[in-house]
Amino acid sequence: MIPTHFAFASNQAGRMDPTAGLPTAPVRFMLHAARGRRSHFAALWTVILIAASCGIAAQYAMKLIVDTMAQGRHDSAIWHALALFIGLIAAESVFWRLSGWLGCLTVVAVGVDVRLELFDYVSGHSPEYVARHSSGALGGRITATAGAAGALVATLTWKIAPPCVDFVGAAVVLLTVQPWMAAVLSLFVMLVAAIIVVFGRRGRGVHQAYAAEASRVNGELIDAMGGLWTLQAFSARRREYERVSARIAAEAQAQRRSWLYLEKARVLHDLCLWVMAGTMMVWALRGWQAGVNTPGDVVVVSALSFRILHGSRDLALALIESTQQLGVIREMLQVVAVPRQPAERAGAPPFRPVRGAIRLRNVSFSYGDGTQVFRHFDLDVPAGQRVGIVGPSGSGKTTLLGLLQRLQDVQGGEVLIDGQNVAEVTLDSLRSAIAVVPQEISLLHRTIRENLVYGRPDACESEVRQAARAAHCEEFIRELPQGYDTVVGERGARLSGGQRQRVGIARAMLKNAPILLLDEATSALDSTSERKIQMALGRLVRGRTVIAVAHRLSTVAAFDRVLVLVDGKIVEDGAPDRLRHAGGLYQRLWAAQSLGQETA
Repeated sequence: MIPTHFAFASNQAGRMDPTAGLPTAPVRFMLHAARGRRSHFAALWTVILIAASCGIAAQYAMKLIVDTMAQGRHDSAIWHALALFIGLIAAESVFWRLSGWLGCLTVVAVGVDVRLELFDYVSGHSPEYVARHSSGALGGRITATAGAAGALVATLTWKIAPPCVDFVGAAVVLLTVQPWMAAVLSLFVMLVAAIIVVFGRRGRGVHQAYAAEASRVNGELIDAMGGLWTLQAFSARRREYERVSARIAAEAQAQRRSWLYLEKARVLHDLCLWVMAGTMMVWALRGWQAGVNTPGDVVVVSALSFRILHGSRDLALALIESTQQLGVIREMLQVVAVPRQPAERAGAPPFRPVRGAIRLRNVSFSYGDGTQVFRHFDLDVPAGQRVGIVGPSGSGKTTLLGLLQRLQDVQGGEVLIDGQNVAEVTLDSLRSAIAVVPQEISLLHRTIRENLVYGRPDACESEVRQAARAAHCEEFIRELPQGYDTVVGERGARLSGGQRQRVGIARAMLKNAPILLLDEATSALDSTSERKIQMALGRLVRGRTVIAVAHRLSTVAAFDRVLVLVDGKIVEDGAPDRLRHAGGLYQRLWAAQSLGQETA
């Protein structure tokens, strides 16, 4: 019975430290992947070595049979030689089948490890990085790399290791025939291998270009399928077809170049091996004519020459295929194996939430394109205070929420929560103490229940339903086909914008974190739903520190304090009632919204 856990269990012991980076060279990456499966590879290659050795020894047993027959002997010697031959053939078969079983476990296990580790590493990148590289293309790279890693292990195991064992074994056997023949064979095989390796390295760019084009096509297809509504609504099917067609044509051209390069390597290898096999056979027959070699020597030279001929052909092709597979891995590493930002410091302690006091001291922050958001920015939010943030677009409101979650690192100053610098604690522990309701709610393609408990998987059924009622979700959940077990579709496509928003609010309620961040949390709701949600939020915010970015000023009208941000600076700070009569920007915004509501 096959122990499937041996093959498929994730390699927790070899899992990468979150503060470390991925190896950036393909060979080092493969060594890292194999390091956690030492026992797999030790057992597999031991079996491969025994199986290939049995095959070579069987050729020597055939030499003994032929020599015994040539001597005209009719005693038991020939039967002993035959028994040895049959036994070695049987042993070779048994060990090859055993290698197939072990190989199944090893190749699949390495593929699982690689896929999980890449997912773990990519999921630590910032949302900005994922948006820049396309989530679809990144997912395709992970799958392609896992496939290439598994194929590389299989290639090394069955196409590279056996010919190498055959070559060593043939050299040993030929030493018993003619030492010079073994020396010449060794030199010839090493020369052919060197030529093929050099030829393969020259084709590295061709194979890498094909891997890059394949990733682009995968990203284009996923992007088009994800934007299917837009494609149909703007009658863009023909345009998208032509766009995808051009991408696929570029990929096909790159694939043809990669394939034809392999064919050139095959031709070169066949010419070299044709010369080698012919030379060895002529040499053996000349030795037989001169009385130096026995008929068995000629047979074993013939058998070994053809074995090395076919084995080295597999070896040469495997070396070229390996460059293709390494090209896929190299292309992935160039995109994925970059330092994660923000980076988690080695040995960082976990964040220990107290009451949720927030302080920003002398903070300066700019985006990668040089856009300055904050310069020497200061802010103190006592624990339990409810703070609304308003202001024009681009003033830094959402950026401020991102800095509190440490989605980006500040270039100057520090962000403190409960007196702890967010840059000096582990990211997961920090974010577990913060509940967020973003403007665009992103739901997973799972059931409503699974989305609700995502921030708190151990929540019981009564707590889930209580949060759903508090966020006014039950009224539409009851109308769904499977209720709480209804799958919401990709990014929650089966729900309306307002329904998604309420699920997001219920999810934050259920998380029960000491700090609550709201980024336009009621933007997708109508006035009636907004009033219901504000009542629910009123219960949610009790005893918590709340920072809410709001376009609708009514959302923060009952808060303790409102900040008005303009160009990364606090231009007004005070209670909402006071700011409504202070003659500043907040009063003008309030008047404009009130006038708009009356007009509506």
